[in-house]
Amino acid sequence: MQVRDAEQLTYIETAKALSGSDRRLFMARVVQNLGRGGQRWAEAHLSWGRQTIRKGLHELASGIRCQDAFSARGRKAAEVHLPQLRPDIQALVDDYSQTDPSFQTTRRYTRLSAAQVRQHLIEEKGYTDAELPTAETIRVKLNAWGYALRPVQKSRPQKKFPKPMLSSTN
Repeated sequence: MQVRDAEQLTYIETAKALSGSDRRLFMARVVQNLGRGGQRWAEAHLSWGRQTIRKGLHELASGIRCQDAFSARGRKAAEVHLPQLRPDIQALVDDYSQTDPSFQTTRRYTRLSAAQVRQHLIEEKGYTDAELPTAETIRVKLNAWGYALRPVQKSRPQKKFPKPMLSSTN
């Protein structure tokens, strides 16, 4: 199979520029043009996966594009692994929380830091250190659920009256 270096570079760069079904269809067309043994050659010289090439050939033959499952990839949230985590954290934090004193937001202020919440989960709720997410993850979750780390304010007494000045004539 005779393919010039310039053509190889063009194939590689074009495949890198495309994504998803368009990339697979491009790979399939190149392999079809190469003829017999094109899949093995593309795998060896262009570093293309043969499974991807086969999927592209199937899409090319059937005319149906396979749907990419990008949303199914990646790491799952901590609540997926530990479904009872959110109610346990909320039960702990609610005892140390108060609503916004100015009632301008729906945030709740808590005295517990994320590290303290993590420690309480281990001591009171029976979680192990290995199964719990890090304190940073708990902090992010608390912020997402509307909790903010701030000292709980006690009600401040209002000043009755300003001090009279010497220049005042009352």
